[in-house]
Amino acid sequence: MNSAVTEGASSWKIFIHSLNHSPGLGRLLAVRLTSQLTDGVFQAALIGGVLFNPERHADPLAAALGFAVLLLPYSVIGPFAGALLDRWDRRNVLLWANVLRAVLIGLVAVAMATGGADTLVLISALTVTGASRFVASGLSAALPHVAHREVIVATNALFTTLGGAMLSVGAGLTLGVRALVGNDNVGSAETILIGVVLALVAGLVAHGFPVLQLGPDRADDPGHSAAHAVAVGFVHGARAIIRCRPAAAALSAIGVHRFIFGVNTLTLFVFARHVDGGGDGLSRISLVLGCVAAGAFVAAFTTPILVARFGRRATLVAMLALGALAQLLLLTFTIPGFCTAAIGLGLVGQTTKLCGDVAMQVDIDDTVRGQVFSAQDALFNVAYVLAMVLTALVIGPQGRSVTLVLIGCGLYLVGIVVVRAVHPPGRDRQPGPFAEDHLPKPGAPSA
Repeated sequence: MNSAVTEGASSWKIFIHSLNHSPGLGRLLAVRLTSQLTDGVFQAALIGGVLFNPERHADPLAAALGFAVLLLPYSVIGPFAGALLDRWDRRNVLLWANVLRAVLIGLVAVAMATGGADTLVLISALTVTGASRFVASGLSAALPHVAHREVIVATNALFTTLGGAMLSVGAGLTLGVRALVGNDNVGSAETILIGVVLALVAGLVAHGFPVLQLGPDRADDPGHSAAHAVAVGFVHGARAIIRCRPAAAALSAIGVHRFIFGVNTLTLFVFARHVDGGGDGLSRISLVLGCVAAGAFVAAFTTPILVARFGRRATLVAMLALGALAQLLLLTFTIPGFCTAAIGLGLVGQTTKLCGDVAMQVDIDDTVRGQVFSAQDALFNVAYVLAMVLTALVIGPQGRSVTLVLIGCGLYLVGIVVVRAVHPPGRDRQPGPFAEDHLPKPGAPSA
């Protein structure tokens, strides 16, 4: 165990060294933090404006299903749009996607302020979600150009953890502003407008990168138009995943977890509204989601150590086994039981996601990396949406379903079998620390 901690600590030390010697890494981190602060503000403001607005009377379950259904179009379009990340300068993609996001957030605010129907608001929010996921895919695809391969796990862990923290900061900022401007339609719109400013700041920071520093090194599908590249984007991304067994295994684990997480989310949503005398359940839901965030925070420190010591394959198997055990805690159908399970499931979700990111950043060629990351986003959304819709069809009015919990446990076990079958055996640890003379010069992208 001591050697594992030492290896993990070495990766973190090299990451800090990399941050000091690669200005692009710090700038990319700044773009990510600002972008996720935007997401935190927008998501919290939207939820408050739709679900907890005295001028609206949306049923929370119906609204949750509405969000789920509205995500489906982007889940289909995302992999095709990812092709553009492998043709266009990713710096420009990050710039203009954030500008577009600012405009779309402004339109959502207008729809909210004018008392537009929930359907109109949610459809407008869908477009913002699409732009946000495009930004996220661009950030992930660009990371290998400014981060060292040897510390890609630690870099992903830090970026993801700080990004998650900014989501929480954004939510807190939203609550503070809502307390000042009110929670009616106009107050909700004014809160949403904060996201416009933040998205423009993120775009401005991204504009500071040198041309093509973030890739792609060469355009995918050369000799064809961008429209043709978009049309074949899903095929190229899926083909790259199929050919890369570590990436396929990681995405399998991610898909299994996201499906179960979707089931658990809607279960919590219904259960929290009916336990201990009812009410809207917002405080109970927030508590459980806070525990999920705590588990994800822990993953930032444990994932580099586990991968350095045991490899991605063993780490994925261990996390899926932990997920099966955590799932059993939900059978208590108590908020303390849900909170305990949430910590474990947050750790599982974040660790599998980090392993998936590393597989795509290390094992997937840069030419199709954007398409593969968009395919991952589609898997995230489709698994989550499908789980919520199916759960809504069978869950009882009190949210107590032993069958659904046990199905989730069984799916985690199936995921273990799939990962072991697909992922090549062996200790796929990250390469050990490298000499300082191998570090890229300041401002130079890594290969």
